[in-house]
Amino acid sequence: MDTQSLLALRQQKDDFFKNHPQSPLTPEQQAHFTGLSYYEPNPALDLSVTVTRFPQQQTIQMQTSTGGVQDYIRYGEFTFTVDGQEVRLTLFLADYGFFLPFVDAGAGTETYPAGRYLEPDHLGGEHFQINLNDAYNPYCAYNDAWTCPIPPAENRLAVHIRAGEKLPQDEWVNHG
Repeated sequence: MDTQSLLALRQQKDDFFKNHPQSPLTPEQQAHFTGLSYYEPNPALDLSVTVTRFPQQQTIQMQTSTGGVQDYIRYGEFTFTVDGQEVRLTLFLADYGFFLPFVDAGAGTETYPAGRYLEPDHLGGEHFQINLNDAYNPYCAYNDAWTCPIPPAENRLAVHIRAGEKLPQDEWVNHG
């Protein structure tokens, strides 16, 4: 995705958070909302990858932010390089499609401590477009009323993924 399209999507998301009745923000938060925090677009983190499918499609239960569990199928894994380090992530399959939850080394300082999410584009076969610039915080980052799956240990990274949404840290966050 080109930078202009990415910036336009971010503006649409900010408008949704600020004005839409289905926003994850409380009305008080919406009144103070000034926009989400994002990393600058990084074209190097818009990846076309080939996923190595797991021979057994195991169903696992991911813990959620509210103490429950949700079922996902461990679909496969892929590798890529960030800042000279090889990174491996597991891709999951849910009822609604492919799901990529992860926690990076910036969790708690630059990014949301419980991780961020992506829904990769399936290009056919084992090929996927994974644009880390689209990484987003789960709704539970903004409001405790939401239930969010917590990324499993296999998707906790020792490197920073400086793309996508950052940790929300503006005045509006405290009005939840």
